[in-house]
Amino acid sequence: MKVISLTEPSNLQKWIAGVLVGGYALITLLPLLWILATGFKTSEDSIAYPPKLLFEPSLEGYVNLFTTQTRQTQDFLDANPPENWYEKIVRNKGMVIAGPSRYGERFMNSVIIGFGSTFLSVFLGTLAAYAFSRFRIPLKDDLLFFILSTRMMPPIAVAIPIFLMFRSLGLSDTHAGMILLYTAVNLSLSVWLLKGFIDEIPPEYEEAALIDGYTRFQAFYKVVLPQATTGIASTAIFCLIFAWNEYAFAVLLTSGTAQTAPPFIPTIIGVGGQDWPAVAAGATIFLVPVMVFTILLRKHLLRGITFGAVRK
Repeated sequence: MKVISLTEPSNLQKWIAGVLVGGYALITLLPLLWILATGFKTSEDSIAYPPKLLFEPSLEGYVNLFTTQTRQTQDFLDANPPENWYEKIVRNKGMVIAGPSRYGERFMNSVIIGFGSTFLSVFLGTLAAYAFSRFRIPLKDDLLFFILSTRMMPPIAVAIPIFLMFRSLGLSDTHAGMILLYTAVNLSLSVWLLKGFIDEIPPEYEEAALIDGYTRFQAFYKVVLPQATTGIASTAIFCLIFAWNEYAFAVLLTSGTAQTAPPFIPTIIGVGGQDWPAVAAGATIFLVPVMVFTILLRKHLLRGITFGAVRK
């Protein structure tokens, strides 16, 4: 007699699930693959119609992304032959390299602001979540709802008041101003996510540590914090994704010193208009830090999503 398992999926169910997951992955990755491919096209191939699926790879987009170029006469080009491979790419268009572009600066601004605001959001959110989880705070539920309510409206709805406030305080176009702004926006998400994780940690662990002579801070640092690593990693990923990809505030409040990559990439202009290979190359490089950060913390992310789902 064949025993039918109620929990183990059948081969047909596995096949259907595999097809659905594979199809969803293909649909999700297709735009990213198209951006990656466009970064290795020439300007002519990037705007060809119908679109070219097969093309000769070129590093023109990456050269245009990291350099500023100017047109010179043919006599000047003949008298000054190119010295390396990327100068040859530029010379084919009758141009010479005038200097580096500002993409590197904008990329570093994104790194400083994105990771800086993520660190502050997680640090302050962990302390606040621990306090809400372990201590008796007057009007705790009302305060938690107030924190959550800041997430109910789109942040851009308060763009004008924030712009006026930043201008008055001298925070416009500064790293500190953008870090504080993104921290304020992310803090509500951080507090609520981390409070859920800390609630799942039995308080008896801390009570045992206090009995052994630990202070409250030592019990938090040595007992609670290691067990909350999964939640902290998951929260950090979500906070970084918001700060890294944020566009509206970056356009409104920055223009030079603290401008991040998202508002800079669409403004890359080539000889005949929008330089799509350079835009695609900039977007591809811009994806790398968040992708690497997420991959490094992927085990914590998967555990964090299911944390507390199964109780013994």
